[in-house]
Amino acid sequence: MSRLHSLPLPDEDPPAAVGVGVGAMPTPTPQRQDMTAQPRIRHDAPDPWESEYPKDIWNARRLGVTARSRVTIHFDQITRPWLKVLAKKWARWRLSTGLTFEAAAMGTKAIETFNAFLDTTHIRVNGTADIDRTLIEQFLAYLHTHSPGQVTHRQRVGQFNLFLLTTRRHEWVTDLPNTAAIYSEDYPKETVRQPRALSEHVMAQVEHPENLAKWTSPHHRLITVILIRCGLRISDTVALTQDCIVRDKDGAPYLRYLNHKMKREALVPIDEELEHAITEHIAHVTRTHHTDTRMLFPPRHSNAAGTGHISTDSYSTSLRRWVARCTITDEHGRPAVVSPHRFRHTLGTRLINLDVPQEVVRRILDHDSHQMTAHYARLSDTSIRRHWEAARKVNASGAEVTLDPDGPLAEAAWSKQRLGRTTQALPNGYCGLPVQKTCPHANACLTCPMFITTAEFLPQHHEHRTQVLQIISAAEARGQQRLVEMNTRVLGNLDLIIGTLDDERGADPAREPSAGDYAR
Repeated sequence: MSRLHSLPLPDEDPPAAVGVGVGAMPTPTPQRQDMTAQPRIRHDAPDPWESEYPKDIWNARRLGVTARSRVTIHFDQITRPWLKVLAKKWARWRLSTGLTFEAAAMGTKAIETFNAFLDTTHIRVNGTADIDRTLIEQFLAYLHTHSPGQVTHRQRVGQFNLFLLTTRRHEWVTDLPNTAAIYSEDYPKETVRQPRALSEHVMAQVEHPENLAKWTSPHHRLITVILIRCGLRISDTVALTQDCIVRDKDGAPYLRYLNHKMKREALVPIDEELEHAITEHIAHVTRTHHTDTRMLFPPRHSNAAGTGHISTDSYSTSLRRWVARCTITDEHGRPAVVSPHRFRHTLGTRLINLDVPQEVVRRILDHDSHQMTAHYARLSDTSIRRHWEAARKVNASGAEVTLDPDGPLAEAAWSKQRLGRTTQALPNGYCGLPVQKTCPHANACLTCPMFITTAEFLPQHHEHRTQVLQIISAAEARGQQRLVEMNTRVLGNLDLIIGTLDDERGADPAREPSAGDYAR
C-alpha cells in the first residue's frame, strides 16, 4: 500500500526578485520558506493510511493532509460494497496527485448521490457491468430533480463523469461498458452570473476606520483589509505565510500567495500602508504566538510544525457578526449581505470601472481565463447605462426624452443606443436612428427627430449657435432668403436645446440674437 504522509504542491520560482518582508521581526533564515510544505511527520511513524483507509470517515489531520475547511470525507452513506471500494480508491488516488481534500470530498459526494439514486430505481445493479447509458440517463434525470441548485447539479454530473473516466483509464474494473459515458450535452446549461460586487454605499461603511476598529481580532481585521485591497480568495488569505511580502527590482512591494484553486504562486501589488500593516501584524504574532510559527494568521493553539492557520469558517462567521455589530446597511436601510468572496467581486468591478485594462485585472485577480474577467467588463457597460439613464436627455426640438429603464424593451433599446454610440457618434450628441437605415436629413442632426443630446455637449451647442448666427448674418447681407430660413430653424432648435440644458448657468437668451429676431 502506498504511503501518503504529506501532499506538497509543486513549487514555482517567483517571477521577480524577492526579499523577506521587513519590520521589527528578525528574519530567521535567508532562504525563503516553502509555502506549500505540509506538517512534518516522522519517517518512522506508522503509515496513517493503514489505519484510516478502512474507516468510513477519513480525517484530514490523521492522514497528514492540510484541509482549508472540510476536514472529513464520508463514505458511510455509500451502502453498496463494490461502489464504496471504488469510491475510496478514487479518493486516495486524487489526494496522491495533490488534489485538495475538499475537492476529493466533492467527488465522493457525487458517488454518494449515485448510490442514493440506485436505491430509487427498479433496475438491478450489482456492479459496474450494469452501468450503461440507459442507467446514466436515468441518473441524469434524478439529478435534475434532486439537486439543490444549478451549481451543485453541474458538479455532480462532472464529478461522476470523472469517476467513470478514471475507473476505466486505470483499469480498476474491466467490465465497465463502453456505453457508460457522459457527453457534453448532458451537463445543465450554465447560467452566466453577474459579479456580486458590493455597492459603494456598503463599501463606504465597511472601509470606515471606526468600523474597522470594531474588529475584536487583529487577524480578522487584517484579513478584511487584504480581501478588500487585493481581491484574494478567503482560503488563500488565511493560508498566507509571514514571508508573503516580496519586492521587485524597483523596491515596490507585492503580496505573494498560493492560489490553491490554480495550484500556483501568484503576486498582487500592494501599497506601503498595507505592507506596514502586515509587518506590524507579524510582530504581533511573534509576541502572542509560538515564535517558530511561519503563518501570518496562526490559530490560538498552533501545531508543533507551525503550519496551522485559522479556518475560513471562523472568519466568515466573525464577518457576519461584525457587519451586524457595525449596523452596515444597503441603500434601502436593510442589513447588508456581506461575504468574503464579494470583496473579490468588488475589487474586480472597481478596477474595470476605473478603466483598468481587462488583462491587468485578470492578472491582479489571477484568473486563468479572460472569460472570468469578462464578467466585470459586462458590469462596466451596466455602469455606462446607469449614467445614461440618469442624464437629462433632449431631442432636436428641446423636448425631454424619457427612456424607461424597466420597460419591456429596455435591454433592446440600450443595445441599439450602445451600438449608436459606437457607429454613429456625433460631435454634439448621439443618433437614435437604427444603423440599418439611411439618414433622410440633409442638415445633419439639428432638424432630425432622431437626434438626442445631453448637457455634456453644451459647449459644442454654444459654439454651433455662434456659427449659425454668422451664417444667417452673411446670408441676409447677400439676400439668400432660403439659406436664412433653413438656418433660422436650426437656430431655433439650438435655443430650445440650450435653454433646456443650460438651467444651471442661468443663461439669458435676450442677451444674444435668437431665432425670433430672424422670424419673417
